[in-house]
Amino acid sequence: MLEHGGRLRRAARQYGIAEADWLDLSTGINPHGWPVPTIPNEIWQALPQDDDELNAAAQGYYGTPKLLAVAGSQAAIQALPMLRSATQVALVTPSYAEHAHAWQRHGHQVHNVAATEILQFGESIKVVVIVNPNNPTGVRFSCDELLGLHAQLVARGGWLVVDEAFMDATPEHSLASTCPRPGLIVLRSLGKFFGLAGARVGFVLAEEDVLQPMAELLGPWTIAAPSRYAVTLALRDTDWQRATRVALPLASQRMATLLLNAGLTSGGGCTLFQWVCCADAARVHEQFARQGILTRLYDAPSSIRFGLPRDEAQWARLAVALNGIKS
Repeated sequence: MLEHGGRLRRAARQYGIAEADWLDLSTGINPHGWPVPTIPNEIWQALPQDDDELNAAAQGYYGTPKLLAVAGSQAAIQALPMLRSATQVALVTPSYAEHAHAWQRHGHQVHNVAATEILQFGESIKVVVIVNPNNPTGVRFSCDELLGLHAQLVARGGWLVVDEAFMDATPEHSLASTCPRPGLIVLRSLGKFFGLAGARVGFVLAEEDVLQPMAELLGPWTIAAPSRYAVTLALRDTDWQRATRVALPLASQRMATLLLNAGLTSGGGCTLFQWVCCADAARVHEQFARQGILTRLYDAPSSIRFGLPRDEAQWARLAVALNGIKS
């Protein structure tokens, strides 16, 4: 399987630092996630029910009448390539590597394209996959750009797949409310902005000709009843959402400034992470790890992604570590 952030237990073993003593900045998950209440015992004991309030809450939140709840957007990423016969697929690079991995695994020919070139491609391309905003670069395409790209693809029977896992802080840039429309598939996740990665809940926004075969492929009970219960409440908590949309950009800018002051210029990012390109990224990552700070290392290009600290003690700890690396 591919490498991802959050492998804290492995880092603890590798560096001989207790798991509880780490500052984990490797995941891009909101450190102030939605506060999950106590879940009633009867919810734990019940089979998941598809006709509960989850879909209605999601439809209201995303502004679309058609969607499918899945076990995290990762489930949809793995399933989508199985819904088309082998074809030519273009993806932005660098980006979330699971997309390319899934399409290649199911026999599709994948073309990795720079973000500056993804809007122009040959007529042989039938599927374009874009993470928006991109992970890890933070590059964001406008709705007009994406809808123009979608029009070209749908005219030849193609798909535009837009992974909006990091879009919740900036819903004005989302394509969610334009769904459903032929050939447009939007993926959303509760793991990042809401900080509910452990719930494993995501949504596919698309037309029924995509949602129905995906539902049949994934089978029943894909999301546990407690996750359905908690996520329904989170999607309806508009006060928390508004406050979080104010707080996250401030924290992200604070991270960018802190990195810049340490000589690590951010090459991009979004409200939940900053991304730094540097030739010695592996060395910098290692120096942080030896101080019990886990970052996300990338080989191509050589770079590091920094998530957000949880509290002032963690911010201070990161600042001290950055000063040591700067010297």
